[in-house]
Amino acid sequence: MSSKNQTDNQLIVSAPPHIRDIENIPRIMWAVVLSLIPAGIAGVLVFGYYCLYIVSLGCITAVITEALILRLRKLPVLNTVKDGSAVVTGILLAYILPPSVPWYVPVVGSFFAIAIVKHTFGGLGNNIWNPALAARAFLQVSYPAVINSDWRILQHGVGNFAHNITSVDPEGKFVDAITRATPLAKEAGAETYHFAQLFLGNVPGCIGETSAIALLLGGAYLIYKRYIKWYVPAYYIATVFIMVLILPSQIATPWAKNPFYHVFAGGLILGAFFMATDMVTAPLTRRGLVIFAIGAGMLTALIRFYSGYPEGVCYSILLMNTATPLIDRFTKPRLYGTKIKKV
Repeated sequence: MSSKNQTDNQLIVSAPPHIRDIENIPRIMWAVVLSLIPAGIAGVLVFGYYCLYIVSLGCITAVITEALILRLRKLPVLNTVKDGSAVVTGILLAYILPPSVPWYVPVVGSFFAIAIVKHTFGGLGNNIWNPALAARAFLQVSYPAVINSDWRILQHGVGNFAHNITSVDPEGKFVDAITRATPLAKEAGAETYHFAQLFLGNVPGCIGETSAIALLLGGAYLIYKRYIKWYVPAYYIATVFIMVLILPSQIATPWAKNPFYHVFAGGLILGAFFMATDMVTAPLTRRGLVIFAIGAGMLTALIRFYSGYPEGVCYSILLMNTATPLIDRFTKPRLYGTKIKKV
């Protein structure tokens, strides 16, 4: 056999893994950005163009902070910034902020999310907590009066308002708006919203969490593309649904024991599809992801029922992010050919 034929017949095996996919980080991240657009459009329609200002500030600050930190760490800047992960963080943070927050809130939050939560632990793929949620918790402590009050909705969104106010959009134009309590407000006499309002997003709340149909469309797209596991949001939402039915409630509101209301109101759908499914901060195995989702659902219901805080999605996912290394440890698959150790 000639040397040429010997070369042609050689079997060259590269280092594992041997199963490769065309998907990569930029493709996935920009798909997430695309899936979040419907919720952003719904937020602008309900709350006004000022939402675009908040989202833009969050994204720009996140990207600039990412570039500066990479420069300081002497790592490649352009390709890493282009991967879209900083943009996703900026959008998600803006989506879980009230629609009338001052300009410095998304700026401070995005800087904290990228510089502290993400790069302190080594950058993309190494952070323990979801950057957007950790930044939201930081802003909750830093600016409680801004984060917990002044929920607004445009005059054309809902009729029969008790308190008319004037909101200013980025162009300086004045927009008629009103202040209302969030759908999950626990105060006696707080308004209960219809399911049509919750489904379409015609309710006060954070910028990107009010329209259930917009979030479901985005989540369905990510499931179709196989970028997220369908059973994570399914177990999360189902757990909240069941917990609402079985837990004794201490909330004096008509919706307290209505599981459908708990599912569509607040940030449950946004958290279930776009934050609990984070590839970095969630467990690696299917069994671990199920445990993660059930744990987040239980904590969400407990916080909503028995704490002074109306929403529980942010802290429930952060707590389960903290437990992720422990979940991974006890749910890792058995190596092929080894025996299970008897305790």
